[in-house]
Amino acid sequence: MILAFLAAQAAVPTANLPPPGTPEAAVMTPVNALLAAVSAKDGAAILAQTVPGGSATSVADGKVNRMGWPEMADRFKPGGPRYEEVIFDPAIDIDGDIAMVWARYVFRIDGKTHHCGVDHFDLVRTEGHWRVLNITWSSRATGCDQ
Repeated sequence: MILAFLAAQAAVPTANLPPPGTPEAAVMTPVNALLAAVSAKDGAAILAQTVPGGSATSVADGKVNRMGWPEMADRFKPGGPRYEEVIFDPAIDIDGDIAMVWARYVFRIDGKTHHCGVDHFDLVRTEGHWRVLNITWSSRATGCDQ
């Protein structure tokens, strides 16, 4: 029984987020806010975390789909199914006013896993605040339980 419990716990991804008050936590602030805006289907809140001129790019099955932030934000309107994107074990690198976050993610629709992959957030610090310049993600519908 204990082995079954431990195996179940190992199958559940856990987020390892940086401690509050660290430079890494500051970088994660707009990333977390952007993901919360996706869940809330709030296009204006998505734009508030981004740098104008930046973009969102998905790569799936060898196809690249790139869109500017306004187009991306336009995809998230109130109503319809419930969205949730959860990231796990973010790797955060910072050099001066640039940073990147690389993290596995799972995207759920109405609580059911729809797809997963890796997110790569490209951030810049302007006027003392971190903002997402670009996000690129891979997408697959298999192997999401790992």
